[in-house]
Amino acid sequence: MEKNWNILTADEKIVDQLQHELGINKTICRILSQRAINNFEAAKDYFRPNLDKLHSPWLMKDMRKAVERINQAIITSEKILVFGDYDVDGTTAVASMFRFLQQIHQPALLDFYIPHRYREGYGVSKAGIDFASANGFSLIISLDCGIKSAELIAYAKTLGIDFIVCDHHLPGDDIPIAAAILNPKQKDCEYPYKELCGCGVGFKLMTALAEYYSLNKSHYYKYLDLVAIAIAADIVPMNGENRILAYFGLEKINTNPLPGIKALIQLGGIKHKLTISNVVFVIAPRINAAGRMDDARKAVQLFIEEDEVKSFEFAEMLHADNSERKEADSNITEEALAIIRSSSELEKRHTSVVYREHWHKGVVGIVASRLIEHYYRPTVVLTKSGDVVAGSARSVTGFNLYEAIYACREHLLGYGGHFAAAGLSMLPENVEAFSNKFNEVVSSSIEEHLLIPVITIDAPVSFPEITQSFYNILLQMEPFGPENMRPVFIAQKVTDTGYSRIVKELHIKFAVRQNNQTLSGIGFNLAHKFYLLQMNKPVDIVFTLDENEWNGEKTIQLKVIDFRLSEEK
Repeated sequence: MEKNWNILTADEKIVDQLQHELGINKTICRILSQRAINNFEAAKDYFRPNLDKLHSPWLMKDMRKAVERINQAIITSEKILVFGDYDVDGTTAVASMFRFLQQIHQPALLDFYIPHRYREGYGVSKAGIDFASANGFSLIISLDCGIKSAELIAYAKTLGIDFIVCDHHLPGDDIPIAAAILNPKQKDCEYPYKELCGCGVGFKLMTALAEYYSLNKSHYYKYLDLVAIAIAADIVPMNGENRILAYFGLEKINTNPLPGIKALIQLGGIKHKLTISNVVFVIAPRINAAGRMDDARKAVQLFIEEDEVKSFEFAEMLHADNSERKEADSNITEEALAIIRSSSELEKRHTSVVYREHWHKGVVGIVASRLIEHYYRPTVVLTKSGDVVAGSARSVTGFNLYEAIYACREHLLGYGGHFAAAGLSMLPENVEAFSNKFNEVVSSSIEEHLLIPVITIDAPVSFPEITQSFYNILLQMEPFGPENMRPVFIAQKVTDTGYSRIVKELHIKFAVRQNNQTLSGIGFNLAHKFYLLQMNKPVDIVFTLDENEWNGEKTIQLKVIDFRLSEEK
């Protein structure tokens, strides 16, 4: 699949000023300026995160109401139920809040609840409220959900149950009537940072409770590892408070993690210092797999278990769920690709809509993302769920998927989502009609350039610039994530040394030269472009930088994303 390259620009006056103030490589200054780091103080905050720079939790709307309602529950010995979603953000939020409340409330008066993905669906559920009522709970603290649950929270009120909502999703027009709503995205909330994840909002509530009860910071800092995992997995911006929390959360993961996290690291085979990338691709999938394949309650049990032997047993359950998830994901992706490849008409469409009754509904969203790697276009993957067909949709960058699905609503029983992802359901007999209508809507509204993936390149770099000092500064830019992605570079007019080769029939092992300096690297799944190197013409390569360790010796290597002949436009 060919890709467009977009090389970012920068204000050279700011770049020069930044280089003068910092005294570091100009290419790195260019990248910093693109990330709104334009002076010494901003750079100091960026490169030296500080927990003291976190905002006061009392700036968040309803924080005092939330703390006072919890205090009332503690004074009057009320039962409190901690309720959260079944994904990584929800389960980490529940685990940290549940463990924190055990420090200030009677443990016998506390419990947690995670809705079952398939029996109850996303967010606050009637079954969860009924559980609370049947078991004498008069206060529910919802985490990573609740802002869209006005009717259910009103129902809870009729049963004598109050809600404190801790959420980060965009509120709708109908705001729940609750004891307190903590959500920085509320229109009238003056909290300065708007991009916290659900676990992050819960962390601010724990901070306020600790201050209210004059507890030292260790009472909530001990959960920074869970907060970091939630930030990484929920793909929220890695700037502001999120970057501070992720930085120190990673530090805790690498020095003194919870027993459950330690067990996941061991089962994931990670033997070196963890990065956010490890969390996203190794830790988070195992946590998410619990809810995808079975019951996410055991993910919370993993995090609240203090005994290392028992926590390892829970981790093994999640590891097994993830192995099952990977097998289902792989098999369904292959089946889905075979469906598309079986028809030239399907291959030429502006959309992919695939359906099989037997596919596991826990992985259809993942499969949709996988298909976009092969056919870059809006994609829907459907399976049978009871008597109806249900599935997940994923978009390409820049195209409003939700609007396209809304335009097909005549064929649907239900739908919901946002710009980039959605869920939907329909009757089996409407699948073909939906597929045709969806393709018609997308074909008539999508701009052709949106059907070609774009590689965003931060800056050109020359090989002589790529020194150990240069790489060490890049390492200090971690943790990476949205709004602070790992820098992507372009090196132009690079020549092959003659030692580049194809490995495992899929990848290229690079050995290339520029300005009399040779660097090696790897390009995954680029073997189909190897012929370009064999032409003995200069090429432009796009890459990130990595470190390779062999026999105790570390060298900087290129992780090549794409390349093409230099003279091509």
